Amino acid sequence: MEYFFIFLKGFAMGAANVIPGVSGGTIAFITGVYERLIDALKSFDFTALRLLCKGDFGGFAKQVDLGFLVALGLGVVVSILTLAKVLKTAYADHPVLVNAFFFGLILASLFYVGKMVRRWGFVEIICLLFGVVVAGLLAFQSPAGENSNLLYLAACGVAGMCSMIIPGISGSFILLLMGNYQLIVLDAVDNLRQLKLAEALPVLIPVAIGAALGLFTLSHILSWMFKKYHNAAVALITGFVAGSLLVIWPWKIAVYSLVITGKVVAWNRYFPDLSKSATWLAVAWLVGGIVIITVTEKLASKPQA
Repeated sequence: MEYFFIFLKGFAMGAANVIPGVSGGTIAFITGVYERLIDALKSFDFTALRLLCKGDFGGFAKQVDLGFLVALGLGVVVSILTLAKVLKTAYADHPVLVNAFFFGLILASLFYVGKMVRRWGFVEIICLLFGVVVAGLLAFQSPAGENSNLLYLAACGVAGMCSMIIPGISGSFILLLMGNYQLIVLDAVDNLRQLKLAEALPVLIPVAIGAALGLFTLSHILSWMFKKYHNAAVALITGFVAGSLLVIWPWKIAVYSLVITGKVVAWNRYFPDLSKSATWLAVAWLVGGIVIITVTEKLASKPQA
């Protein structure tokens, strides 16, 4: 049953990563698998390679927490392959409702993420503010144009993977800013789902190589930070999560380029009209996100019989 629940957590992470502005790392942190995930990823080192070369598959599996990674990774992959098309349609047709739901999830998670800081001091407050500023500034960046160059796709993989495993910073949103969200997350993944390998693999292979490099590097840095400076690391993450609320604010209007058709260059955010029923429907979805996180946290905190 343990691995089934880990699979479900991976499924939730995959769903979150499909929506621009939402971080799968935040979901991992909320569901309590984040530090275990970072430690497992960091364990792919020379010791693991030596065990694998010796044919000690049992030792290798234990070294890298393979069962956990397989269950979590399978959940992420299944979620992306099955939900990418559904979420693409939902996000296109009802962006306010989708953003409102995830806004509620992230808003509710702030309290529980912040509670993980054992002691708030000057350093922790500075880290919190730094995280808020960095994540908030992303909301005001203009997206680049689409670029299918192999090196750029690899760079997208590095940036996308690093942001996917940092709570509060959305990998999908980073890809959106880099101009390749449509190419990678929607088109290439959809082509892979339909087994159109000739269209999918030339895009996904360089992205995967870049993602692997980013994952290897960042997992070591994050693992070191959690062990050496736990409170500061969690405070920084709390800041990222708080700042991401500006990115995913539900009520915004896209500003399109007059030169490149269909290119969003900025967002005009506004406060919704409370007299409209559509606003209250979005608020209901927002509250639903808060309720889900609150109930999940309450259940997780109950002592096991």
